[in-house]
Amino acid sequence: MNDPTSFPRDADIHAYIDGRLDQATCARLEAWLKRHPDRAREIHAWQRDAQQLRAAFGGLPAPDVPARLDPATVRARRRRRTHTRTVLAASLVLALGVGSLGGWTARNMTLATAAPPMADALQAYRMLAANPRMNLDINRAHPGEIQTWLSAHFRHAAPLPDLQAEGFQPVGGRLLATDAGPAAIVLYRNQQGRTISFYIRPPSPASGPLPHGQRRNGELATVYWSGNGYNYALVSRDDAADVRAIRKASALSIAETG
Repeated sequence: MNDPTSFPRDADIHAYIDGRLDQATCARLEAWLKRHPDRAREIHAWQRDAQQLRAAFGGLPAPDVPARLDPATVRARRRRRTHTRTVLAASLVLALGVGSLGGWTARNMTLATAAPPMADALQAYRMLAANPRMNLDINRAHPGEIQTWLSAHFRHAAPLPDLQAEGFQPVGGRLLATDAGPAAIVLYRNQQGRTISFYIRPPSPASGPLPHGQRRNGELATVYWSGNGYNYALVSRDDAADVRAIRKASALSIAETG
């Protein structure tokens, strides 16, 4: 473990990876990472692993996630192991519940089947849309550049929803992981700083393509649909104007994809 008087502390690193670090300490840590590229690569790899865990357990309440699969636990375990590709691959296999996990595998499959539609879209919103300090794969880019980036990873997918009439512009995106393959989230923001997200993923093996639907989950609202071989979701705060915006954009997208 790190010396408690040194910087950064283990607690700082875990909070940074999970998007819980305060702004001042986050800026200090990012400056430190620029001076220590080896640690930066390691910590950024942990960030990707944490996203895969959250995507794999997207809809599962935190207390129900197996303790041995908690991102901080996985990171601590890896810190004590040699950092080889074999160990990394084995840890990812363990984290994603693949292999001979017996009862855990059956339990996770049952939970995945019971999860609400596009629960991982909500989780991605909570991870990224609500935390401007989280790193994006493409950031502050022109909408056309974001569309090109998305099309490069998801061939034949529906185009980005147009939310311009409602005052929202796409500002960035990030690739994520699901049980069925790569996913992506694209963030939209308006001049007041409110955020809407567009989420795309392959259909889940458990649920397949989705009918057009919507639901509310706490402070968030989701509209979801399928088309061109992918499942989509728009997520916003449960605000009347924002909910109208995502409903309208989803209807237009469905009309375009037929």
